[in-house]
Amino acid sequence: MAIKVGIVAIQGAVSEHVDTVERTLKSLDLKGSAVQVRRLPDLEGVQALIIPGGESTTIGKLLVKFGLFERIIARAKDGMPIMGTCAGCILLAKEGDDQVSKTDTKLLGLMDMAVDRNAFGRQRESFETDLKVEGMKAPFHAVFIRSPAILRTWGKCKPLAVFEDKIVIAKQGNLLAMTFHPELTPDLRFHSLLVEMI
Repeated sequence: MAIKVGIVAIQGAVSEHVDTVERTLKSLDLKGSAVQVRRLPDLEGVQALIIPGGESTTIGKLLVKFGLFERIIARAKDGMPIMGTCAGCILLAKEGDDQVSKTDTKLLGLMDMAVDRNAFGRQRESFETDLKVEGMKAPFHAVFIRSPAILRTWGKCKPLAVFEDKIVIAKQGNLLAMTFHPELTPDLRFHSLLVEMI
């Protein structure tokens, strides 16, 4: 059976995720493809989904406009693996900060966590660092660009990595959120984890 991994492709870092998914499937010796999800029919055939970095308010509004918002929630509750990176991480959270409220960003509300939208500052304060990740033997080199932070988790949501006392990766069942951009490195471990969760 060919695996289809969807990437929400209405705004943000899409092409890099497409490329990384294709390299990941090849490295795992699996047949499959990356599918760009823009409309409801695009979502139906996928077994896992990536919500990429970009502008969380815009992505949230367009998910509603294109009829994807409620369907993503339903598929997540049915067990489809979802990975949210940067803006995608914000959208997966149940709670946002003042900026999320002010911009009327509609959150999917799937993970038991609260986020701070611009925790690491503006674009010029972007940085890279090696993260110690629970369950990974070697550190993961992470690229942070106008990144959010996960302020706290509760319930079934578990932190997997911390940087400067801020949670930067969390997992809750079939849902994986990170505040950085794993698609901007050659390391395929997070995309592999998503595929393995199918």
